[in-house]
Amino acid sequence: MKPLVGIIMGSKSDWETLQPAADTLQRLGIAFETRVVSAHRTPDLLFEYAETARERGLEVIIAGAGGAAHLPGMTAAKTSLPVLGVPVQSKMLSGIDSLLSIVQMPAGIPVGTLAIGQAGATNAALFAASILANKYEPVRAAVDKFRAEQTATVLANPDPSVTAIPRP
Repeated sequence: MKPLVGIIMGSKSDWETLQPAADTLQRLGIAFETRVVSAHRTPDLLFEYAETARERGLEVIIAGAGGAAHLPGMTAAKTSLPVLGVPVQSKMLSGIDSLLSIVQMPAGIPVGTLAIGQAGATNAALFAASILANKYEPVRAAVDKFRAEQTATVLANPDPSVTAIPRP
């Protein structure tokens, strides 16, 4: 199956943050690819990746980056595909620097920006799935099933003070 989503990150160490995006896409049955593509260390590779993404079959790109976090914005500048930015938590400013770098894109070059860290990566995958669900019925069904399961989990355990005791 051809990848529909690209997951890119500025360095290999960002994988810990972005792996939940891959796990979520896999759970939903959405084909994806992962790559380390640094905006600062490999700008030519970044430009090539973004410029050829559509012709390679990608429909959404999830870009995670920490610190200066230029990867999502530079990717969005080189493709008209939807780019979803995931701020990677940094040691220096706990990811606030990354968040502000990604969310403060100038008018005309949008980047959908998610929460800092693994929650943002999971939601980026779900957001990508929601975009794809407009075109692909199996993705729509997988997203609907995922949401129904979340609802059922909450409804099955409405009182957090009650701990289920397994019966023999």
